Amino acid sequence: MLTKSKKIYTNPLFVAVTALLCCALWGSATPFIKMGYKLLNVSGVASIILFAGIRFTLAGIITVIIYSIARRRFLYPRRENLGYVVKISAFQTIIQYIFFYIGLANTTGVKGTIGSGSNVFFAIFIASLIFRQEKLTIKKVIACIIGFAGIIVVNLNGLDLNMNLMGDGFVLFSAASYATSSVLMKRYSQHEDPVILSGYQFILGGIVMIAAGLAFGGSIRLGSASGMGVLVYLSLLSAVAYSLWGILLKHNPVSSVTVYSFMIPVFGVLLSWILLTEKSNVSIANLLVALVLICTGIITLNFKKSER
Repeated sequence: MLTKSKKIYTNPLFVAVTALLCCALWGSATPFIKMGYKLLNVSGVASIILFAGIRFTLAGIITVIIYSIARRRFLYPRRENLGYVVKISAFQTIIQYIFFYIGLANTTGVKGTIGSGSNVFFAIFIASLIFRQEKLTIKKVIACIIGFAGIIVVNLNGLDLNMNLMGDGFVLFSAASYATSSVLMKRYSQHEDPVILSGYQFILGGIVMIAAGLAFGGSIRLGSASGMGVLVYLSLLSAVAYSLWGILLKHNPVSSVTVYSFMIPVFGVLLSWILLTEKSNVSIANLLVALVLICTGIITLNFKKSER
């Protein structure tokens, strides 16, 4: 029997609103990361990894502090669950972002966005075929194809079909890593609070990325007040979005949550239009078609016939 709190977490409206909030926050990361690079003089893969490491370490610290204040005691994972933190951190933060940034440096932003969008496919296949958390159905595959078509439409104007291992291959590997982390979060959150897992995996992953960035000669200029403000915002959005996402994954099938990830590039384009002065090559018509396709995919996957 479902408890009252679990009924709220599995309510379709709550899932939709919360997942879309997470996607909007992640979508806002794109313009703010670009602003942060400029304000903090970030250039080169090593400096980008260092920047991300500082961001995620702060995100983890913020998550732990806020959640501990809310619960009125200092929160940390139980000793037997430390391995969960290490595994999620490896796939969610360290492997995903290092491979993504290296891959993005060797491919176009358009192809990087499309490659990242493939994480929904990976998540459903990994959850269904490897971890057996849910059943793989034709409806799920069709819904993913429709949603993925939306991402392609958003990026249609700059699409280049040439592929390379260090660029497109690394971005795809990054997407598979992120998908694996979602499945692991679903599995391990049955034994440990997903917010605690999110906070400590960020801290661990962030520290590793800081060390990697410094080891390869990365540097950033932390003297800019506006740049630090951007960094704090990016940390806050990661803390809020991943904690909420973890709660959704704990109480719902992986497929019904991750399918909303198709909305991230749409929010990214919209917020980039608003916040950045650079001109976007995405037309309003393309954006509307993409939105229709992505919403159709989400509805297709989550639609259930009413039972008498």
